Amino acid sequence: MTPGGQYRVYIEDLVAFLEKRGMRVPAELEKLGKSELDWNSLAIIDDDRILNDLIKRYFEKKAPSFTILQAFDGFEAGTLLSEKHPGFIILDIDLPGLDGIQICHKIKNEPSFGKPFVITITGLGSPEINDQALGAGSDAFMPKPLDFEQLGSLVAELAGKVR
Repeated sequence: MTPGGQYRVYIEDLVAFLEKRGMRVPAELEKLGKSELDWNSLAIIDDDRILNDLIKRYFEKKAPSFTILQAFDGFEAGTLLSEKHPGFIILDIDLPGLDGIQICHKIKNEPSFGKPFVITITGLGSPEINDQALGAGSDAFMPKPLDFEQLGSLVAELAGKVR
């Protein structure tokens, strides 16, 4: 449901609904539902605006070839990921709206997202959180406070797998 009280149906959900029921998927929907990942883009999803901006500035300096995208809550993240298809995602677990575990699980299990690399981050101090994130499909996990050099190295390592 959108903030204005309207319901939003994502293309991938509609296609999954039709396929599950053995219904024909219109060609227009098939084209829209297929996504090519943008391996030159990095999405930062964190509701802490200061940290989100710091991560963005770090990658703008250290990896200027990346297009940096930002979202500050789970719903904004869904829209961003559906429209832009970034190849790399830095995802906070403790988000308002949909939490990062739910988002990670959806990213890794919905074909329309194209299987980007996901690095989950959190300031929550529970050891179970790491297991939940990795269980949801996260490619890596980092606790806060973040070590930016380690985060940069991790993204570079994942980018090396693509290139």
